[in-house]
This record gives sequence, structure tokens and C-alpha cells, in this order.
Amino acid sequence: MSGWITRAALVAASLLSVVALPAAASGLAQLKAFIEGARTGTATFRQVVASKSARVPQESSGTFAFARPGKFRWTYDKPYSQLLVGDGDKLWIYDRDLNQVIVKKLDRALGATPAALLAGNNTLEANFDLADAGSAEGLEYVEAKPKSPDTGFERVRIGLKENLPKTMELQDSFGRVTQLMFDSFERNPALDPGTFKFVPPPGADVVGN
Repeated sequence: MSGWITRAALVAASLLSVVALPAAASGLAQLKAFIEGARTGTATFRQVVASKSARVPQESSGTFAFARPGKFRWTYDKPYSQLLVGDGDKLWIYDRDLNQVIVKKLDRALGATPAALLAGNNTLEANFDLADAGSAEGLEYVEAKPKSPDTGFERVRIGLKENLPKTMELQDSFGRVTQLMFDSFERNPALDPGTFKFVPPPGADVVGN
């Protein structure tokens, strides 16, 4: 009899522990916590771009760093080398193979790149209508629909866990879908201010303002 009581007590304790487990915060709550709590960050990423015209998706990978508001460094390492730097005022896009630099005002570019979306203070709220989009495979999702056609995207879907973005899916007006998977995300590391400065290399063709 005592053994039965012991087993029953263990079962009851197990059930209580399951009931006591806290539910994961919603996608919107985690996104807000990420924007407010991660003032700087670094991560590695893998990117897959699929379009209606291309039979084989384009894959690339690299590293990402940001400092709010609006400063970021997005580096593609494979299979080609490209650098995007937001210095808080301008967006610099450097193609090493072409030795070409494209420069834009950052306020016009905000919302036009995944890096700008993640590095802004209120970029998503300003440019998109946000809504919780349920959960799947341990992630809480947020669906973002643009308020104007100038964002460059028809929709953005962000998957979060422990107040950090783990995936992003961006669909543009041409039907192209960009999927991003983030790994090794470090929250609030000390970053050299020079990380977010860019000087065009000698001889580079600079296009834009």
C-alpha cells in the first residue's frame, strides 16, 4: 500500500510540474523584448533565396552585427563576398568582385533589408502592421504586413525563441522568398564603433548619394 501511495505521489508531483511550466511568450512580446533588450548583437546566418524563375534556390551565408538605432554590418562570405553597412545615416553596399559601392540614405533604406529591420528601434512598427502568427517547432511567430509599397516586401514572418529571432522569411513583390536562419546569436556584446563605419576602397565606383 505504501508503495502505491509513493507512486501516486510521484505521478501527482509530475503532473503538477507540467502544469506549472510557464507558457512561451507570444511572438509579439518576444519581438518587443528583443528590440528593447538587445541594444547590440552579433550572429551568423544562412540565407536561401527562391524565385519563380530560378529552379535552384540561391544559398549564401555570413555574419551580422548591429547597434541600435540603425547601425549594422551584414557580411556575405559564401558563395560570394558582399558587405552592407548602415552607419546610422547612410546604407553602404559594397560588391568586392565588381569593386562597386552603392550608397543610399538610411531612412529610405530602412525596411528594405533584413539587417535594417533587425537593427531599427521602431522600424517594424513604423513600416508594418504586426500580428502574432502562432507557434511551430518551438518558435513563436510574428507576421508583418507593410503599410506602404515602399518597404520592398509584401510580408515578413519572424520566428523567435527566448526573445531572439531564429528565422526570418521575406516575400517581395516579385514573388521571391528569402529565408534566413540565425545561429550563435550573442546579445549585447561590446562592439568596436568602427564596425559600423565604411570608407569606399581606392578606385571603387561609387553610385548614389
